[in-house]
Amino acid sequence: MRILVTYAVQGEFTELKFPGLIGEEEVQIGYLRTGVGKVKSAFYLTEAINHAQPDLVVNAGTAGTVSHRVGDIFVCRHFIDRDMQKLTDLGMEYEIDSAGLLAEKGYCLHWQGEGICNTGDTFLMELLDVQGDVVDMEAYAQAMVCRAKKVPFISVKYVTDIIGQNSVKHWEDKLADARRGLGEFFERLGGAV
Repeated sequence: MRILVTYAVQGEFTELKFPGLIGEEEVQIGYLRTGVGKVKSAFYLTEAINHAQPDLVVNAGTAGTVSHRVGDIFVCRHFIDRDMQKLTDLGMEYEIDSAGLLAEKGYCLHWQGEGICNTGDTFLMELLDVQGDVVDMEAYAQAMVCRAKKVPFISVKYVTDIIGQNSVKHWEDKLADARRGLGEFFERLGGAV
């Protein structure tokens, strides 16, 4: 089994601990730093999928929130593009749910902490009417690429900042906590996909 782990910036890099075998399959884990934003993320992930042909893509990273606490972790299978959401009157798609393909393959079914990830090309610094539990700048684009390539996708987000409360500074200060928290989350899974 080939797992591709994506993250936006080096400060978010978290090494996943999976045992050498899952069931009877050997596990190979690759890592991809996508850069910040939907365009870079989609481009680099498409290239990586074409080259590595992973069985599963796991996005592990940080996010802001409006209504939760710093340190919360959300497992996201539902994604909203807040930029395209503004164009729903024109019939633009702005939501993706990756749960179906994950369930079909039997991947990540026991991963707890369900949440909705809202993606946009801006770092939100003020309270807005935002749908979802967490906000980021890459996950929707990655979910879209994976859906097009028929590769199961899941995103695990560590809340580093509360939108409207000095978000950029809090995000920078919380990167080490995020790496530690995400590492512990994946260790608790016991290496099971």
